[in-house]
Amino acid sequence: MQPILTGDLFAPLNDELIALLRGLTPDEWKAPTVAGGWTVKDVAAHLLDTALRRLSLRDGYLAPGPFDPNRMNREWVEAARRLSPRLLTDMLDRYGREAALYLAMLDPFARAGFPVSWAGDEESPAWFDVARELTERWHHQQQIRDATHRPPLYDAVYFAPVIDTFVRALPHTYREVDAPAGTTVVLRVTGEGEGTWSLTRENARWSLREGEARAAATVTMRGDTAWRLFTRQNVADRVRIEGDPRYGEPLLKTVAII
Repeated sequence: MQPILTGDLFAPLNDELIALLRGLTPDEWKAPTVAGGWTVKDVAAHLLDTALRRLSLRDGYLAPGPFDPNRMNREWVEAARRLSPRLLTDMLDRYGREAALYLAMLDPFARAGFPVSWAGDEESPAWFDVARELTERWHHQQQIRDATHRPPLYDAVYFAPVIDTFVRALPHTYREVDAPAGTTVVLRVTGEGEGTWSLTRENARWSLREGEARAAATVTMRGDTAWRLFTRQNVADRVRIEGDPRYGEPLLKTVAII
């Protein structure tokens, strides 16, 4: 598996977000999303929070107290309900662009400030942390698009690296799945975000590679299903498993978000 270099994608992705938000009606801002009990406006507020947190790290500042992302997300979204959609959008326009510039300047092969926890990392290179950040910005924008019936953002320039990042959660997902050495599970993503990956049991752990190998189980889904599955949406009925279900079914438990 090769590094995923995504630093130059944040600025145009933020432009897509701002254009989307500026076109919403008052009722669309109130629309429910699949992100728990969050509305479209709550998801936009969360995206602003992620940009501001990243810029605070740039400034060498860590929030006081224990790191509890669920609590931090909840507190921020509740406070941001006092803000107008126009103000939220203006802030996202400014600080989203500023965060994009910062992420593009990072050395991708330096050590990340935080490991990618859903991949089981205790230490991650910056490129992986930045790619994880891209999946965060992309999938929340897509949740807004779904909630407001806007066209999906499946342009390959964004969607291919998003899927490529998500699948790197597979070795951690399979960490408790025992199998004989050489057992392989193949994931085929068709349509949007098309790609094939092979997960193989080697030396008492699972290793991921691009491409296809002889498989004990093959799991096939469209890209539209893959990102939803990896972000905790219930789409297992859209997935086809061929071969031994003991090795195919654990893939349905993959989570690539915090």
